[in-house]
Parts: sequence; C-alpha cells; structure tokens
Amino acid sequence: MTASAPAARSGAVTAALAAAGIVASLMGTLMIPLVGELPELLHTSASSASWVITAPLLTGAVATPVFGRLGDLYGKRRLLLVCVALLVAGSVICALTSSLVPMVAGRAVQGVGMGVVPLGISTMRDVVAPERMGTSVAFMSSSLGIGGALGLPLSAAVVQNVDWHVLFWGSAAVSALIGLTVARCLPPVPPAAKGRFDIPGALGLATGLVCLLLAVSKGAEWGWTSATSGSLLAAAVVILLAWGWFELRTTHPLVDLRATVRRRVLLTNLASVLIGFAMFAQSLIAPRLLQLPTSLGYGLGQSMLAAGLWMVPTGLAMMAFSPLGARLSARSGPRTSLLTGALIVALGYALALPLMDSVLGIVIFSSVVSIGVAFAYGAMPAIIMSGVPRSETAAANGLNALMRSIGLSVSSAVTGVVLAQLSHTVGGYSVPTQDGFRVAALIGGAAALAAALLTLAIPRDAPAVTADRVPVDLGAGSHMERGNHRQDRAGRRHRPSDENTTADKGDFT
Repeated sequence: MTASAPAARSGAVTAALAAAGIVASLMGTLMIPLVGELPELLHTSASSASWVITAPLLTGAVATPVFGRLGDLYGKRRLLLVCVALLVAGSVICALTSSLVPMVAGRAVQGVGMGVVPLGISTMRDVVAPERMGTSVAFMSSSLGIGGALGLPLSAAVVQNVDWHVLFWGSAAVSALIGLTVARCLPPVPPAAKGRFDIPGALGLATGLVCLLLAVSKGAEWGWTSATSGSLLAAAVVILLAWGWFELRTTHPLVDLRATVRRRVLLTNLASVLIGFAMFAQSLIAPRLLQLPTSLGYGLGQSMLAAGLWMVPTGLAMMAFSPLGARLSARSGPRTSLLTGALIVALGYALALPLMDSVLGIVIFSSVVSIGVAFAYGAMPAIIMSGVPRSETAAANGLNALMRSIGLSVSSAVTGVVLAQLSHTVGGYSVPTQDGFRVAALIGGAAALAAALLTLAIPRDAPAVTADRVPVDLGAGSHMERGNHRQDRAGRRHRPSDENTTADKGDFT
C-alpha cells in the first residue's frame, strides 16, 4: 500500500524531510574549517587525521543503497528515524572526544546517517500530494548542496569563536530536533517490498565500495602506482564483479541489477556520476582561490570565515532555483531538466575562466554552477523513480545517491592531482598556479558536457502522473488500493504488474 498526503500535510512533510537532508549534508562540511588543525587537536599525524574526513564518505557511500533496501523492506519512516538517530549518536561521540579513534568512529556513524536523503526522496513518492511531488523531490534532492554551502561559513564562525566541540553538540541537538519533527509530521507507510534482506549482497557491495573509494580518496597520498592503491583497485574490480554475478542469481537481491541496466536508469546514474564530479570540482576551486594571498597575483586574500560567507549565495541559488527546475520537469519532463542543468553547469565553468580573478566573479560562476546542479539533482530522482517498480524506489534512489558520491570522490582525487601537478613553491609551501585552477575548471565543464550528452540518450519522458493515478490518499477523498487491484474513475479494475505499475510509468513531477 502507498499513501499520498493531503496538500495541507504535504508542505509539512516536505519541510521536515528537506530539513533532515540539509542537516545530514551539513555533516559533510562540519570539519572542513578544522582540516589544518586536526593533527594538533587530535594529537596525531596529518595522514591519520585525514581519516576524520574520509570515514563518513566511505560509510555514507555504503549505507545509502543498503538503507534504501531496508526502507523498502521494513518501512521508510522507520529507517529515516534510524538514520537521524545515527546522526545524533555520531555527533555525541565526536563531541565527547579529543582522540583520533573515537573521532573517526563518530564520523563514520554520522556518514551512515547520510541515508536520510535517498530515503526521504523515495518517501515523498508515498506521502506527498501528486501536485507537489516535483517541487518536493527537487528541494529534497538539492538539500545536499544547500547544506554543504551553508555549513562552511557556519562551521567557520563556530570554530573561530568557541571550542570546536560545540560544532558536534550543536549538530546533535539539531539532529534530535529534526528527528522529532520527522516523527511528528511523517505518517507511517507500510513497506513497499516483500522478501528478505540480502546480507551477502550488502557485505559484498560494502567491501567492493570500500576498496574502490579508499583507492580513489587515498591514491594521491599513497601514490597512484603504489602496491596498496593497485591492490585495492584490483580487489574492488574482482569483488564488485563477483557481487554483480551473485545479485543476478539471488532471489531477493540488494540491488535489482536488471532494473538498473535499463537504459533510462543506467544513463541517469552515469550522468549522476558526472554531475557529482562537476559540482564538487567547483567546491574545491572557489574557496581555495578566495583564501589564497593576493601577493600571488591571482589569490583573493579572504579569511576562512569570509570565504565561507561568499559561498552562501551558491546554496541560496540552489534553493531558489529548485522549484523552477520542478516546474520545467512538470511541463517538459525531468529529462529536459537534467539536460538543462548539465548545460548550465557547463556554462558556469565557461564563465569561471574569465571571472576567477575577482571575488564577485567567483560568486557568479559558483552560483551558476549551483543553479545547474539544482536543475539536475531535482530531475534525477524523478527519472529513476519512473523507471523502477514502486517496491524498489528507496533502493534505486540509494544507488543513485551512491553514484553521486562516487562522482564526488573521483572529483576530489582528479582535481587534487591537477592542482598538485600544476603548482609552484611559495614560502616553502606548494601552491596551485592559476593555470592549475583553469585546467580544473575545464575538466569540470567537460564532465558537465559529457553528462548532457548522456542525457540526450535517455529515452524521452513518459506522461506525467496525475492525482487520479495515485493509488491511495491518507486524506479525505482519497483513491484507495485494496488487495492486488486498483480501480480508476471509469470503474475499470487493474492488476498492477510487479515490473511496472501505472504509477511507475509516469514522471513524478
């Protein structure tokens, strides 16, 4: 059974879920202002301290598809509350320590809580009124970028004025408040899928992803040609191939690979990797340029707090343009929104080349990139959900979130290598050259253009879902779904297929 909340409740549900996504994304930028000070604060080496940043990326990547499947099987509201509880627990662990191991453990627990975003997106398909579906999904999907942009200046302000542990006490309190809000606003919805949880599949995917992402995120530090990096990459390939073989043969797979290789879903996931790459490249280029000293001739001399504040418009732009992307999806289909977003991101990088020598120019090109990401991120879940059965929406969105995470990790590695290779020594420190930033911008723009080309190959959108095609409404005057049949306005009864229900064929915008 599914549910569609009345319009009056849809706004509260959307606000609660989007707030949960923003808080979860804040966890990713929480420690960025402290990166340089972590070795001293945790009494460890710089290489060991880097695990504070790496740990949540690894656990978040693994948790998103796993928690998505658990949500399909055992109820998305329940798993959403579990994720929020993990955000609280991870924050408290970090707030109580000044040692490396418990800090890494706490950050890893926070990373697991990142499953909030794909779970929230798929939940909207069940509980948000159809006429608000597009705007709600777009806003929830954009919450990652919004939280990331707003989190940097907030964290910098806290770090510069009070003890750094306050960051985690604050995130624990806010996460707890969000959990209470979600519990109050979100109606219970029965599980959409049947069967058992695929434990071997979850372990196989987790192992393969950890090997892959460790090699990508630590390759520059360990050396790309080192035995460690090479062994991890080789292990990732072997394990993920074996995992795919197993998933195709098990009765209740963690991920339905036959659904994910459908052209519509596969190409959208590949485009997600590229859009994630392009988005993160901008977040690496802009703040660094802002903080480099003006004596270099291309640095803009901003403090850490000022640089964070200059990035706030990027988050606000993403928030403002998400509804516009939803309206475009409703009118022309989410495929058009994804294509538009990819092209806007590419335009933003084109603007970066002549504009990166001024603070205002940095703000303009970063905001344009963020606007494009808002269009693209809002469209991806709609395309994914229109290509999979309702019983697999959370797992499919979890996999799509994983693809974005892979794009972020690869972007971090590639952009880091480019800036490291195109650098010079100033005052005993290695500093990227202006050409290094330009090359990184060109690569980000190329990734966006590649995403646009992939989008052109996605099949054209099916007709949009309308209110009379949504099976159940928790509010008054709802259409009801009983047993295995559904009745439309004309009185005809339909038996939904396990592969593709009527609702599955539409675009949820």
